[in-house]
Amino acid sequence: MKITEILNENLIRLNLPGTTKSEVINAMIDLAASSEKVTDKERMRTAIFEREQIMSTGVGSGFAIPHGKTDAVSDIVASFAVTAQPIDYQSLDDQPVRIVFLLVGREAMVGPHIKLLSRISRLMNKEEFRAKLLEVRLPSEVLQLFKQEEAAYTEG
Repeated sequence: MKITEILNENLIRLNLPGTTKSEVINAMIDLAASSEKVTDKERMRTAIFEREQIMSTGVGSGFAIPHGKTDAVSDIVASFAVTAQPIDYQSLDDQPVRIVFLLVGREAMVGPHIKLLSRISRLMNKEEFRAKLLEVRLPSEVLQLFKQEEAAYTEG
């Protein structure tokens, strides 16, 4: 499964408002909830915040990947945002976050969920890719960047 198969322009926000980690995560959940795959937004919200309490999903280099598993979705759901300003996210490297990728999978779909988390993390480890994401102006440009990076990844 590719990132571009679960993301679309309606699930992407640039200049996402918010000044706290909770505000940003809640905005990402609200964004993801616009997907028809979400059957219970509040149960999804609970799953993501429960996961966040275990350990911060601010993985470093200005990137966070809040995620969770719940049967409040019918299939894997995602949302992506670049925040309007750097957010204190209690990241592992203590650096503020601007790029946020939310991923929610079904309880029974652990394999695809982990593969997508791994793929997203691998892409976000590329400094040049993160820099391009911070420069985009349109959701369509975000999708195009993911498409290009995934093509390069699958070819190589």
